[in-house]
Amino acid sequence: MLFSKAFATCCCFSSLVPDITRLCKFPVMVATGGQAQDQSQNQEPDVLNPTSAVTGLPQKRYYRQRAHSNPIADHSFDYPARPEDVDWRSMYPSIQQGQQVSFADVGCGYGGFLVTLGEMFPEKLSIGMEIRVKVSDYVVDRIAALRRRSADTGAYQNIACLRTNAMKYLPNYFSKGQLEKMFFLYPDPHFKRAKHKWRIINQALLSEYAYVLRKGGLVYTMTDVEDLHKWIVTHMEEHPLYERLTEEEANADPITPKLYQSSEEGAKVVRNKGDHFLAIFRRL
Repeated sequence: MLFSKAFATCCCFSSLVPDITRLCKFPVMVATGGQAQDQSQNQEPDVLNPTSAVTGLPQKRYYRQRAHSNPIADHSFDYPARPEDVDWRSMYPSIQQGQQVSFADVGCGYGGFLVTLGEMFPEKLSIGMEIRVKVSDYVVDRIAALRRRSADTGAYQNIACLRTNAMKYLPNYFSKGQLEKMFFLYPDPHFKRAKHKWRIINQALLSEYAYVLRKGGLVYTMTDVEDLHKWIVTHMEEHPLYERLTEEEANADPITPKLYQSSEEGAKVVRNKGDHFLAIFRRL
């Protein structure tokens, strides 16, 4: 009787083995003929590869990070004491003697517009500045992949990404009157009134932007939030060192059409049939 029960139990377990081995993610040891066989011993573990096998570019799903970041918080950043201390050659291997960064994309996100700048202005150096660590890592990896893919032409040597807090350290990277253009595309609106002080456009910061911009330099702003657009226009028109371009001047700028959907955020607004609010200002 004991033998019969043991035999029946063994038979029941054997009938369940196929289901167990199919459903279980871990190796299952199955006794067959007195020998244990590891059903997964010949299976190699899946390795997560952040680079697409098709395009050779990094995949954003491995670099996702929440959209909002507190720019007032004490993030851990290494930053230079003065612009002369910046090692630009580590970011631009082909930089020429005396050459400086001309364009700054502040809050560059995943780098779509930054790449467009590099393609439109191959003789100019453009920098993307991003506070979120995973997002900036993605842009750095994206630029590296584009450079490898374009090794025969030397393209994309003129763009780079820097993880930093532009609201705090902008003058540490750029000297007075250095920049020709600054871009603030789809910045965080910080809807709550208590967080308006976190907005990238305010009176104090506009003075810093004016310091690093050359006379005649341009500030490009684009958002899909009308309230934020009105905030930007009001603050910049109140500042004595800026004047807004007319609609005709803005439309004549070759960069203007690229502002709408070159960035990932802009493309999302287009897909969702959202509104775009553009304002361009000249440094006086």
